[in-house]
Amino acid sequence: MTAIPTISVDAMGGDLGPQAVVEGIGHALKRWPDRKVKYLLHGDEALLKPLLDKNPKVAAVCELRHTDTLVQMTDKPSEAVRRARGSSMWNAIQSVKAGEAGAIVSSGNTGALMAISKVILRMKKGVHRPAISANWPTPKGHTVVLDVGANVQCGATQLVEFAILGEAYHRAVFGGEAPTVGLLNVGQEELKGNDIVREADQLIRSSGLDIAYQGFIEGNDISGGSIDVVVTDGFTGNIALKTAEGTARLVAGWVREALTSSLLSKIAAGLLSLGALDRLRQRMDPRYINGGVLLGLKGIVVKSHGGADGEGFASALGLAYVMARSDFMSEIRKNLDKFAQSEEQGVAAAS
Repeated sequence: MTAIPTISVDAMGGDLGPQAVVEGIGHALKRWPDRKVKYLLHGDEALLKPLLDKNPKVAAVCELRHTDTLVQMTDKPSEAVRRARGSSMWNAIQSVKAGEAGAIVSSGNTGALMAISKVILRMKKGVHRPAISANWPTPKGHTVVLDVGANVQCGATQLVEFAILGEAYHRAVFGGEAPTVGLLNVGQEELKGNDIVREADQLIRSSGLDIAYQGFIEGNDISGGSIDVVVTDGFTGNIALKTAEGTARLVAGWVREALTSSLLSKIAAGLLSLGALDRLRQRMDPRYINGGVLLGLKGIVVKSHGGADGEGFASALGLAYVMARSDFMSEIRKNLDKFAQSEEQGVAAAS
């Protein structure tokens, strides 16, 4: 790795493909003008080069790697793995494996991205499957929620692994020495929830992990800012995430309607600070927190929303930059080893 971080990009993924990627790099350059970054763009040169020619500042920080093969959004993960070799997604991930880049960003097929990443990068020792994280805005900053879609069904052991990954991820991205961790449940009482959640709670408490575990938390705690890391299965996490995004758009629409519904409201809106309104818009706009990391792999993989535009893709690039410069990969090792040792002792005691 060089002194200047390099981000590998699957430039053909998502609904908008190369357009969102090139625009996203342009937005990133404006949003973080002091950051020095190099981008490896993997995709069809015939589509990418005209866009780069129109954006010389973006072209100056990019290296184009041509391929005319891509993973379709409709491809099943098993099919994608068999046919993806040489595609923009495969090559982008391979650049991380080869040490050319510190992270990869893709808006492409989530299942395919996870499957191909597992094949190329492999899992960290002690982690069974990757989890997708989401950064949830709160009055106090951000709460990390995982899993938000990679694993529809999870066992108790997986939930403990997610707690370890999420805690280290929060420290890597948002700083702080001891982020609090909670298990999402239907209540905070000890007897609430299903067998898997209750078993995961007991495993965390008995494993001697070096995390600030707070026990069970409820759905309204996610946005309240009282917890830093929320652990759940991908089924529940994905529904919660999509519900929150829809609610944010609903409230933003109500605010816009209230400020433009009459002449008096328009005058009042004009008297308000434009800077304050812009800050409110950004805090309510899901594009500014776009990007989830596939945690648990031997490399940094960032998944951008498939429908992300340039502004949203820039957020995913920013997250990749922070992760590429962090100590996340080494930070998770200690607790994973502790948990593995605890599991071995439990098996030995039971036999």
